[in-house]
Amino acid sequence: MTTLLYQTDSYLRSNQAVITQVIPEEQAVILDQTVFYPGGGGQPSDQGYLLWQNQQLNVQKVKKIGEDVLFHLTADSQLPMVGDIVECHIDWERRYKLMRTHSAMHVLCGVIFRDYGATVTGGDMDPLKGRMDFEFETMHKDLVIAIEEAVNREVEKSLPIRTAILPRQEAFKIPDLIRTKINLLPEGIQFVRVVEIVGLDLQADGGTHVHNTSEIGRIRVVDHKSKGKINKRVYIELDA
Repeated sequence: MTTLLYQTDSYLRSNQAVITQVIPEEQAVILDQTVFYPGGGGQPSDQGYLLWQNQQLNVQKVKKIGEDVLFHLTADSQLPMVGDIVECHIDWERRYKLMRTHSAMHVLCGVIFRDYGATVTGGDMDPLKGRMDFEFETMHKDLVIAIEEAVNREVEKSLPIRTAILPRQEAFKIPDLIRTKINLLPEGIQFVRVVEIVGLDLQADGGTHVHNTSEIGRIRVVDHKSKGKINKRVYIELDA
């Protein structure tokens, strides 16, 4: 089981870890703990490297399988041994952009749910840009302008963003905890991580976020498309 350090502190940039398993056929290792986000919920996995015996082992891909996080190393990397100590280093500039973007998506989701009652049907993001699908029947220019103005008013309020890990039974007492059309939480999960934008949004989420909406910067709604009768897509971008 890999301890997910990013869940309680998304600002950690590195950590020391122990190799708990080596998988030669996949050119991969498993660590006892990590700051790397392995991807999910529309947020891409982190990039970076492991430092081992003064060697930089570049990480090709990170993914979560069950309770473990697998680090797939580049083909030219030597594999450490079980019990070896490594240092995890993420690409912080990229991660922070993703944190800002993810928090912006939650502001967008919170505003649209509050003002229009629309749930999310899908989403995806890259550093400083993303798209989110909502259960809207109609979407037009004036509505898009109103949404952009509303989300930026929330950003300018400098709202704190908090995370907590709650027992499943306690978490599901929270009204509208799941903002997606389909509940993506596995049935057997015993603890639920929730992200709260104080005064605006509270929902289950496993990704990384900034501490305050003021860190997001201005949100621009750059496009919108119809993806079905009651499915409308909104595209956003942030300044660098």
